[in-house]
Amino acid sequence: MKEWLKISCILCLFGFLREVRPSESFITEFLLGPWRNITQDEVNRQVYPVGTYSYLAQLVVVFLMTDFLRYKPLIIACGVTGCVVWSMLLWTSSLEALKVLEFFYGTYMATEVAYYTYIYAKVDKKYYPRVTSHTRAAMFLGKLVAGTSAQVLIILKVMNYRDLNYITFATQIAATLWALFLPKVKNSLYFHHHEYLDGQCSTESRNHDTIDAGDAKSQSQVNERLMPLKATALLWLHFYNAYTNVKVLQWSLWYAMGLCGYLQVISYIQVLWKDIKPDSSIAWNGAVDATLTALSAIFALGAGYMHTGLLKPRILVLAVLSSLKGGSILLCCRSDNIFLSYVGFVAFGALYAFTITVASAEVARHLEEDSFGLVFGINTLLALIFQTIITVVVISDTGFALTVKGQYTVYAFYFIIIGVVYFLCALWNLLIVKSIRDNINLSSEE
Repeated sequence: MKEWLKISCILCLFGFLREVRPSESFITEFLLGPWRNITQDEVNRQVYPVGTYSYLAQLVVVFLMTDFLRYKPLIIACGVTGCVVWSMLLWTSSLEALKVLEFFYGTYMATEVAYYTYIYAKVDKKYYPRVTSHTRAAMFLGKLVAGTSAQVLIILKVMNYRDLNYITFATQIAATLWALFLPKVKNSLYFHHHEYLDGQCSTESRNHDTIDAGDAKSQSQVNERLMPLKATALLWLHFYNAYTNVKVLQWSLWYAMGLCGYLQVISYIQVLWKDIKPDSSIAWNGAVDATLTALSAIFALGAGYMHTGLLKPRILVLAVLSSLKGGSILLCCRSDNIFLSYVGFVAFGALYAFTITVASAEVARHLEEDSFGLVFGINTLLALIFQTIITVVVISDTGFALTVKGQYTVYAFYFIIIGVVYFLCALWNLLIVKSIRDNINLSSEE
């Protein structure tokens, strides 16, 4: 087996195991069940928001640590924090413990960046498209297995909502142990940049005959001290070149706002379903998650055809799709029929998979090589900042403290307003283009 394919397979198995979390489809059902003495309002306002705040607070630090420690330690840390989260879910019962585990869940989500970026430091650039598809497919497959198995186990009454956490706990242990087999990374993008290291080696080689051991050690110490300065300079260069590009800025803003809304919708959707049908004997959350995963994979694949030359991404099209996402959320929250709410959520998720894939490709298409991790990290950070603001304003007691249906009504109009704004922007661009063409035609006629 080729080395790049071997590394890809090892990493993908970690990604697959990490995503096999059947308990997540029924986490709200579990928290509000007989195993814990907490209310739906406490889960909605005091527990889940901690994960959002924690994710935001740790993302930048984790991103820099990922590069500085060269990926593998953070991938292992991702697995370890997963073990901590699900062990606490199984063997604690207080509200305070839930808040603590939500902090670790923020770490668990933040360290996911190491999984997505590790492969680019280990394989040749010509294999990037293949390994990207492998890692994404592994995660989709893990989610599909998780949702399907969870629903089957609940329907057949093989396990209850609490027992599903044992499976998740086991898969997190397995993922952590498997991560130990990942090859170490010698180079990283900023703190251990290969060009810098190559230059350092060349310099040392040229001066080998004239520098004694003591001088070589001093030179090495100087290089170590200069490393943070070089890393900072490269970070700034990539940041400046990316966000002074109008296309990158335009699509990055779309990416950040779309991700913000998506995270907010999926974070509290089970609370909404519990509100719509509080006394359901069997919840179908697992089946919904499995269906959504399958459709998301299909829609994400279909989004690739917008870059084949036959179709081109258009802000106008995505503006319409954003409004449709808002409509899907309205169907989720304004209907008293739980199955219509399921349909609305699946439609929303599939549309999101399509639009975020297009936005990601457009951002990447206009970026310099090697700045992908930084730009998508910043875009995710912006999304989390937006999400935190929405959480404080809409959910917390210091804000409007809306009911769960009221919250989802806000999320629906959030997407509808985004669609309207981008529709007006697209219309404005068309008018400008038309005006320029008319002026050119007049000039040519004269």
